[in-house]
Amino acid sequence: MNLQQVKKIMERKKTTHKGESGRVLIIGGSEEYVGAIVLAGLAALRAGCDVVTVAAPEKVAWAVHRYAPDLITHKIKGKTFSIKNAKEMVKFAERFDAVLLGNGITKKADTFCQYFIKKSPKIKVIDADPLKSITLKDFSNALITPHATEMEMLLVHSGKEFLLPKLKQSNIREKAEILQGNLRYFLQNNNVLLLKGPTDIILSQNKIAYNRTGNPGMAKAGTGDILAGLCVGFLAKTQDLFKSAIAASYVNGFIGDLLLKKRGGYAFIASDLVEDLAKINQITTKEKRRKR
Repeated sequence: MNLQQVKKIMERKKTTHKGESGRVLIIGGSEEYVGAIVLAGLAALRAGCDVVTVAAPEKVAWAVHRYAPDLITHKIKGKTFSIKNAKEMVKFAERFDAVLLGNGITKKADTFCQYFIKKSPKIKVIDADPLKSITLKDFSNALITPHATEMEMLLVHSGKEFLLPKLKQSNIREKAEILQGNLRYFLQNNNVLLLKGPTDIILSQNKIAYNRTGNPGMAKAGTGDILAGLCVGFLAKTQDLFKSAIAASYVNGFIGDLLLKKRGGYAFIASDLVEDLAKINQITTKEKRRKR
C-alpha cells in the first residue's frame, strides 16, 4: 500500500451524492470512555465515508455532541448496552454500509457484544473489549483488530492456546504463517485479522500483508480507536475487508511518522492524528507533482 493507492480509495466522482461513499454505524462508548468513539468517528469521516452515526448510552451521546458536531448520535437508554438493546441494534445496523463495535464500550457490555457479533450479518470491524470475551468461531464478515494481549485471549478462549509458545518464538513472517494455517475456520468465514504491533500483520484466507509505518510514540491512548475508525471508514466505501485493513494500517502509521518529524519527538497525541489525517490528499498531490 502507498499514498497514491489510498488516495484512489478516497476519490469521488463529480456527481457523487451524500451517502454514496458510505454510511457508518459506531456502537460503543461509556461514561468512562467518551473520547474513544469520538476519535473513531472522526477518523472514519477522515477516511472518506459520508456519514457516521454513533450509538451510545444517552449521557455519552450528549457528550459526543459537545465534542464533535460532525457526528450523528443514536441514544441508548441506560448507562451501558445490555441484552435488551441487542435485537434493536442488529436491526438498526441494517441501515448502514459498515459497523464498528467496541470502542470505549467496556466489559459491562459483554453479553450485548456477543449477541451482536453472532447475529448481525453486516460487514463490521470489532475492536477493544469485545475481543476479550468471545471465540474466533463466533465471527463472520468481520475485520478484527487485536493487539498482542487481546490476540492471546482470543486464542485461549478458542481452544488454541497451544499456539502461544510457537508465536512467542517466531519472527514476523513465521507468526503470520502460523496464524493463517491455524485459523482456517475463522478466515474462511469471510473474516480478516489485523494484528497490531511494531509491524502490523494483516491476514485473510489466502493473503498476508505487513505494515511497517508507525513508531513507538503511537503506543498511547486513542491511536487504536483511530485505526479502527479508519478501518470502518474505508470499509463503508470499498466493502473489502482486506484492502480496508491494509489502507487503515498504512495511513495510521504514516501520519504518526509525519507527526514524529513535525513534533521532533513523541509528544504528539491521538487527537493530533485526527487533525493531520486531513493532509493525506495534500501530500499525495505534492508527490504526484514531484514525479512529473
